[in-house]
Amino acid sequence: MTTTAPASDPTSTATSGGEEAALHVEGLWKIFGPRADKIINTEDAKLSRKELQEKTGHVVGIRDVGFEVAPGEVFVVMGLSGSGKSTLVRLLTRLIEPTAGTVKLYGDDITAMSDKALLDTRRRKVSMVFQHFGLLPHRKVVDNVAFGLEVRGESKTERRNRAQEMVDLVGLTGYENNFPDQLSGGMQQRVGLARALAANPDVLMFDEPFSALDPLIRRDMQNEVIRLHHEVGKTMVFITHDLAEALKLGDRILIMRDGEIVQIGTPDQVVGAPADDYVRDFTSEVPKSHVLTLKWVMRDAEGDIDATSPVLRADQVVRDAARVVLDHHGPCRVVDGDRVVGVVDDEDILRVVVAEEGAS
Repeated sequence: MTTTAPASDPTSTATSGGEEAALHVEGLWKIFGPRADKIINTEDAKLSRKELQEKTGHVVGIRDVGFEVAPGEVFVVMGLSGSGKSTLVRLLTRLIEPTAGTVKLYGDDITAMSDKALLDTRRRKVSMVFQHFGLLPHRKVVDNVAFGLEVRGESKTERRNRAQEMVDLVGLTGYENNFPDQLSGGMQQRVGLARALAANPDVLMFDEPFSALDPLIRRDMQNEVIRLHHEVGKTMVFITHDLAEALKLGDRILIMRDGEIVQIGTPDQVVGAPADDYVRDFTSEVPKSHVLTLKWVMRDAEGDIDATSPVLRADQVVRDAARVVLDHHGPCRVVDGDRVVGVVDDEDILRVVVAEEGAS
């Protein structure tokens, strides 16, 4: 898990100690309309989305967005329909041209690249997985997975070997010679994952890839993303409108509304310290014991601490720690590294559980 800034800071960064960000986004704008570039840095730029459209006919897609994604982080962007999240992910690789701002991929300025350099970056450093699989119906699974490598000019032997490795990695061994229409929706999305991984990109981007899948298949695919992240460690930017999905997958979550950032934080920060009523409403039905960590419920240790009491980590989820605390019948020590930072007892645990039952 990466180091994070407080949830109240909407421009919080993920990197520390001089580590270079996988993605660095600064001052990013997208305004749709013929004179979009003339609006930036004017009084009109301060208007709401609705006011600007009524006055000028232009529509704000993204408004002055900035954030960083750390290497190896799963960074989730979420919001309701029309919040700007899908526009944002397309700006990151200039599938849509930004009106203003900077996007850097491991220090390389995407927004300043020539067309040739940008094409090479898309082919070698970034892979995207969309809701619509985009598989080639006349090609077998292994050839769909190898397609990007073919475009890149790699030899047939190299790309077939790499494609078979990715087919095996995503659990499709035995289906490599099937055609897409012979596969279920979940299996087709696995082909999409394998194709994205085959290029060995620096960053994987997902634009609501599972929203069209049945709930059980969607859950399986979420688990597959988690497993693949543990195995290959790729930096991932994941777009979703589903809070449960965001909380399950994200190291950090960026919440958008009307093209702007409302909050950036870890799942427990978003649930435990919502930035405003919009986020509070979003998270109101979340089972807090499944998300909040002990640092949100612990108390300061008063007096002598029982050196024989159970030790729990401050970043441990309340639900996972509950059994130990309830069985102990007394305060348990909460540590951050080697340092005791507080105590937690059964009343602290039950307070969260009772609050959940009252909310439901």
